[in-house]
Amino acid sequence: MLSLTCKTAIKAVIYLASKFDSGERAGIKEIAEFIDASEHTVGKFLQTLVREDVINSAKGPSGGFYMTAKQKKQPIINIINAVDGTEVFDSCGLGLSKCSSKHPCPIHNDYKIIKDQFKTMCREKTVSELCDTVNDGISYLMG
Repeated sequence: MLSLTCKTAIKAVIYLASKFDSGERAGIKEIAEFIDASEHTVGKFLQTLVREDVINSAKGPSGGFYMTAKQKKQPIINIINAVDGTEVFDSCGLGLSKCSSKHPCPIHNDYKIIKDQFKTMCREKTVSELCDTVNDGISYLMG
């Protein structure tokens, strides 16, 4: 459902959120290494996330990417909307362009239930909640 870039962006934002308490900022290279992604890809989506106010950046010797308390409390749907757009929640499970309730694909009804549940989860889960499970060792970003 989500693009690889979007999944990678979510991991990067969780990583940035984990640095919130220490006040540290992270550079592209550090983020890319930690989440095992290409620096080029990470650099592109980080700028998109800054433009969409999902994260912040600062230039200079003490610069880098970081999050505010308010940004840390945002739902992960904000990351998805910034990177993949809202159509990810409306697309057909088989990739058909004309799939609808009046003209359904073979998995339309079952897939709609899953999409709706996933969208609800993305609206309700915050960056902070996901970060907390990583910080507590309950879940992992590496793998």
